Amino acid sequence: MTAYYSYAPRLGHALPHDPVSAIVAPRPIGWFSTVSTNGVRNLAPYSFFGLFNYSPPIVAFSSVGRKDTVINAETTRELVWNLATEEFGAQMNASSAAVPAEVDEFDLVGLDAVASDLVAPPRIAGVPVSFECRVTDVFRMRTADGADLDTWMVIAEVVRVHIDVTYLRDGRFDTAEAGPLLRAGGPGDYFLPTRDRSAFMLRPRPLTR
Repeated sequence: MTAYYSYAPRLGHALPHDPVSAIVAPRPIGWFSTVSTNGVRNLAPYSFFGLFNYSPPIVAFSSVGRKDTVINAETTRELVWNLATEEFGAQMNASSAAVPAEVDEFDLVGLDAVASDLVAPPRIAGVPVSFECRVTDVFRMRTADGADLDTWMVIAEVVRVHIDVTYLRDGRFDTAEAGPLLRAGGPGDYFLPTRDRSAFMLRPRPLTR
């Protein structure tokens, strides 16, 4: 018989690190650039991030705490998602530091910026992919019994996509070649996709009578 470690999250997991973030993993990183109403450039990575619609593409992330990225997204209604790769891992990690709102984080972590086409926040120069986005919703998350959490959800529509053509193979984006960093659990665990560990499965066709 299989033995299970069971616990109620409200009461704590009693383990060295929260296992949930390691179980729902690996996850893409929401590495967002925003600009404040004062014109200060901000960068921040979020591991609670994902894609939630095909057409139009909708991305979303949640922030534990009402941080500068959330404030900028809510006030300016614009942001840019940048694909974090192994090459940019050190700068991505450095951009997670808590610094005063008046600090330009592009300068802080040593990254060059590229002007976006449709939104004010710049893209990160050299990353394989960037999405220019317009914010559609910002709201505070709640528990099942209606209690407010100090966690904020930001949802945005992708209005412009930039892909380095190096990573297009016969019209398809080569995920393994781009090498996105994927967040797992623990104090600082990341994964990289590899072509030799990939799988291909077509979805079942609808049943016909």
